[in-house]
Amino acid sequence: MDSVRRSLLLLALLCPALAGCRYNFVPLIPGQIQPELPARVTGATLTRDGETLLLRAQVDGPITPGFLSVAWFNGSQAIGTDSVYLDDTQRAATFSLRAPEKGAYRAVLSFGGTVLRQVELYEVKP
Repeated sequence: MDSVRRSLLLLALLCPALAGCRYNFVPLIPGQIQPELPARVTGATLTRDGETLLLRAQVDGPITPGFLSVAWFNGSQAIGTDSVYLDDTQRAATFSLRAPEKGAYRAVLSFGGTVLRQVELYEVKP
């Protein structure tokens, strides 16, 4: 019975210490994080107009002035490249390529050395 009293006494002495538990960090709810998203191509379309392929693209997000480049392919064969200078005031670009024959065309868009989007126009099976 004496050991039961000692256990109860020890428990009674430890209760205030256990009740003092609280969170170790302040603030309990951290502040809101504002992510910095990279530039991205939106609304890119590749269409044919007679014997010409037209690529229209819009760059959104924070950009540093630079060149939006396109590499043209028919299947796996590279058929051309082009670029347009973009900044905060000019964010849209239109590229054209003469292509009289039907094909499996792809256009790869890159900005600042980073590939952002590939658009395709399959007029024949690749």
